[in-house]
Amino acid sequence: MTEREKLKKGLWYDANYDEELLKERENAEALYFEFNYTNPKQKRKRQEALAKLLPKMGNQVEILSPFYTDYGYNCVIGDETFINHGAYLMDGATITIGKHCFIGPDCGMYTAAHPLLAKERNQGFEQASPITVGDNVWIGASVTILPGVTIGKNSVIGAGSVVTKDIPSDVIAIGNPCRVLRKITEKDSVLKTEER
Repeated sequence: MTEREKLKKGLWYDANYDEELLKERENAEALYFEFNYTNPKQKRKRQEALAKLLPKMGNQVEILSPFYTDYGYNCVIGDETFINHGAYLMDGATITIGKHCFIGPDCGMYTAAHPLLAKERNQGFEQASPITVGDNVWIGASVTILPGVTIGKNSVIGAGSVVTKDIPSDVIAIGNPCRVLRKITEKDSVLKTEER
């Protein structure tokens, strides 16, 4: 079994020294380098680089540079999602982001875990678990999302949070570790009653 096959099965694999995976990460790095260092006025060139880097990106997705990812092809990004400056999607396992999501600046989504024993960690072992973000989620600035986490639809994650466990739909959650603060209700509407 190849290291890539082990990765896909959620097994421990060699992330640091496997030639195939190193080449794939280098290819992704070249594409996000092109995207990050192309003048924002050159929209077509930037979009072409993003389309190659993120083949599972939906329609009308907006990503601001700089943007980073390990492979790119493991990122699934829904239509009309916005990703602000400085995002890093560490996509050893699949990272799925729903439609109409707002991702704040400096957001990190990390699918990788490493052994706790230093001698094993130093051998380059890694294990990857998928991350899922539902439709209409707003993730504030500088949020960290750890391996295996699912965030339910319509939820809001407060700035600076470290999300270590699943967050249900339709809630505000914040903190380190991130915890549910409360449900989002119609009382949270910013529109006046007569405008509804």
